Amino acid sequence: MELLDNLALGFSTALLVQNVLYCFVGVLLGTAVGVLPGIGPTATVAMLLPITFSFEPVTALIMLAGIYYGAQYGGSTTAILINLPGESSAAVTALDGHEMARHGRAGAALATAAVGSFIAGTVATVVLAVAAPPLARVALKFGPAEYFSLVLLGLIVSIALARGSALKALAMIALGVLLGTVGQDIYTGTPRFVFDQRELYGGIDFVSVAVGMFGVAEILRNLENEQTRTAIVSKVKNLWPTREDRRRIVGPILRGTGLGAALGVLPGGGHVLASFTSYAVEKRISKRPQEFGRGAIEGVAGPESANNAAAQTSFIPLLTLGLPAHPVMALMVGAFIVHGITPGPNVITDEPALFWGLIASMWIGNVLLVLLNLPLIGVWVRMLRIPYQVLFPMIILFAAIGTYSLGFNAYDVYAIVFFGLLGYVLIKCGCEPAPLLLGFVLGPLLEENMRRALIISRGDPSVFLTRPISAVLLALAVAALVAAALPTIRRRREVMFTEED
Repeated sequence: MELLDNLALGFSTALLVQNVLYCFVGVLLGTAVGVLPGIGPTATVAMLLPITFSFEPVTALIMLAGIYYGAQYGGSTTAILINLPGESSAAVTALDGHEMARHGRAGAALATAAVGSFIAGTVATVVLAVAAPPLARVALKFGPAEYFSLVLLGLIVSIALARGSALKALAMIALGVLLGTVGQDIYTGTPRFVFDQRELYGGIDFVSVAVGMFGVAEILRNLENEQTRTAIVSKVKNLWPTREDRRRIVGPILRGTGLGAALGVLPGGGHVLASFTSYAVEKRISKRPQEFGRGAIEGVAGPESANNAAAQTSFIPLLTLGLPAHPVMALMVGAFIVHGITPGPNVITDEPALFWGLIASMWIGNVLLVLLNLPLIGVWVRMLRIPYQVLFPMIILFAAIGTYSLGFNAYDVYAIVFFGLLGYVLIKCGCEPAPLLLGFVLGPLLEENMRRALIISRGDPSVFLTRPISAVLLALAVAALVAAALPTIRRRREVMFTEED
């Protein structure tokens, strides 16, 4: 009964006119950036973050969340129609979705993606509503030692799930943690790594790092390697799948939803991992494995359901533990903090309208996405005709204006340029910037809880091993690190993300 009361509170918040409006704006922008290759939800959320600071906290978070899960929808549209995934998790959808389009079945593929995404999003929202409160109650029992071990586990698991070299991912996390220590010491106030720059005494600005590493760096990379885009798409017909299609997609949608809901909580690229795992499972259990890669509708239904379910459940560790599962969630942590809210188990009791309003808005957003995606297919594809040389300078301009408007400090704009160039150099060296951002966000939390635990234990480091929950979390962290180094696991990771690259 309590759950129903909470959901009623959530819908009463989410259905306020301004919240519905910004939810619509969020999913619309999310769909657009999902369609356009090279921008992505991380860069978009990073660059729109400054604009939301004048909003009410719940309105800002509803809009930013809409951008994220809206991008999961949008990425499938161009993957199916022109074999060019707009979002990384849609790469596997292109394998069979585009083959269906080539055989005149684009309508069935798009409808399958939309229906699968809606069902998965709805189920995952229910999972979030049911699972979050008990997890938050458990998290309230965590002390500093447990939180230190939990954050460490999250960082190491993100290494195991990162693309490319695990060693490079570890180096990026270490660099992020190091950047997070810049500024005054949290206990003594002693300046650290400020190099006599007064602007660094308060630490490096989170928005400047996010916009530079994910906005400017990605734009530079895409301008260097602009892909030829063809948007010649005939009118899509027969949007509703046939009776045989409907029979074949039920199982993949349910299995994909379950996989996505489970894998979405993992640090790193949970939504990407979910879509590839779903495809592998469907191909393995299918009675017609030879059809995969040649237009199997199961190859669209499973992965699309998985990545959308994962997009919703990735909010579970954020809302219950205050830990981001991936870069977009790290940006959401920044949004919480800027609005004066500490993400974690206390949000559900201190800000119930925000907590349940955000959850309810996800269902509303999923309904809006179904209504948006199928009727406006032609509009999304026409967006691909906008030249990068026109689109990207406008994006950088608005990002710079938004960042400058936060504190009216030109130093923040210079920081965007610095981190944009740094991010570009790191990408050219084969290093992903995502682990760096996770390290930057979680580093201060790691340090604070480590030092607090040591102060309570009078400097005894065994406190991390003598407390049972902390010891179990540390053991899992060691196991994840060993697993990431094993040759078999390393080869599977490389195969898993080959299509994404």
